[in-house]
Amino acid sequence: MTSSSCPSAVPVTAVSGPPWLGLSVLLLAGFVTIFDLFVVNVAIPSMQAGLGASFAQIGFIVASYELAFGVLLITGGRLGDLFGRRRLFILGMAGFTVASALCGLAPSANFLVGARVLQGLAAALLFPQVYASIRVNFDGNDSARAFGLLGMTLGLAAIAGQVLGGWLVHVDLFGLGWRSIFLINVPIGLFAIVAARFIPESRAPQRPTLDWTGVTLVSAGLTLLLVPLIEGPGQGWPAWSLWALGAGMGMLVLFSRQQERRRMAEELPLVDMRLMAQRRFALGAVLVLLVYSTSTSFFLCFALLVQSGLGLDPFVAGSIFAPCSVGFVLASLAAPRLVARWGSRAIVAGALVYALSIGLLIAQVHMARAALEPTRLIPVLIVVGAGQGFVMTPLLNLVLGFVKEAQAGMASGVISTVQQVGAALGVAVVGILFGAVLAADDGIVAQADNYASAFVAGMTYNLGAAMLVCVLLLILSRAQHAASR
Repeated sequence: MTSSSCPSAVPVTAVSGPPWLGLSVLLLAGFVTIFDLFVVNVAIPSMQAGLGASFAQIGFIVASYELAFGVLLITGGRLGDLFGRRRLFILGMAGFTVASALCGLAPSANFLVGARVLQGLAAALLFPQVYASIRVNFDGNDSARAFGLLGMTLGLAAIAGQVLGGWLVHVDLFGLGWRSIFLINVPIGLFAIVAARFIPESRAPQRPTLDWTGVTLVSAGLTLLLVPLIEGPGQGWPAWSLWALGAGMGMLVLFSRQQERRRMAEELPLVDMRLMAQRRFALGAVLVLLVYSTSTSFFLCFALLVQSGLGLDPFVAGSIFAPCSVGFVLASLAAPRLVARWGSRAIVAGALVYALSIGLLIAQVHMARAALEPTRLIPVLIVVGAGQGFVMTPLLNLVLGFVKEAQAGMASGVISTVQQVGAALGVAVVGILFGAVLAADDGIVAQADNYASAFVAGMTYNLGAAMLVCVLLLILSRAQHAASR
């Protein structure tokens, strides 16, 4: 995830306290926002049982946070530029804390979905301030160290979401069960709000305008596309779902035209549509969408397989999956050196490893079915995580390198949004495949067998997407090579 704020911004107000104290508060905020992206997956079976949630509602619980997070990221960065990043940090953290409390106290699945939307919107106000504040308050080697610590923190948040989240659900602290994964954010959020005084205030030297019409159009368009994809299959694709899909595409067309009109009128658009006219950047955005669509959906499928299907408790399930996150972190650290030596060919190789490891995982589950020993999946899970790390981290840098420096802030905002929208889209598509197998259960096949079949069906999308990523990366690599001549 990358900053969506103005790259030329400078600090305007100094406060007491060294910047490294402020950095620790920023890292804490980055940790909780990413932690909540991952922790829900390991608690999904417990939520499903505790709230009596349907499969569609489970999809919304996961995807609503990512969708709300994604569509408001650019606006969150602009608001920080306009009103001050520390101020927006405090506002975003306060909203995130309240929304987390609402999630933890949710009396029903629909209430939890609504609270997750609020949590995602608050995270979108909060998260851009983390990147932007680091960017404007640290220079040179200090900047490299600060961003390195941020990357490590976000990686640890992904691992903690599986292991710590699983442990919290398993030990059932104070009888709270899955609710503890949200309520733990409350004391953390209150501490971060108080400690925010150590973050130097800053804002952009040029005050950007806010395009609320654009925000409304893109938010409505993406929502109208994703809601029927999640809800429609369970209802047999009623007429409203088809109308919503058409309306969503129409909204996005209107958004594109409205953004171009703003640019022609010399007003700052949310997205300069000329970015999408740049072939390499547009192709890179599609690649980011595809790669990230396989991430969260994979976590969801795995959690349902090993917990609902094989009966593992959340802590054991999270511990088995944790090596995947470790593989991701280690590969992310090694990827820059490999790309520096081999160029985009290193990313292509990483994508091939990713696709092959997904195929191997599918084959392993398909052959073992109810007799599957989850611990035997650990080696291939490590390779899956490493494949993700070799693709995701360098791909973002590669794609953002295609644009001019003056467009870097907007381009990073677009790519950050595409990441989250891709993750929500992946949950929707995989949910259709996974849910279709469960819905066809005739009661004769054992539950473990049924969930193994559902896992294979859902992961078929991930395999297809990973293979398409390999093809598109080859095309992009050739285009890049031709452009460098």
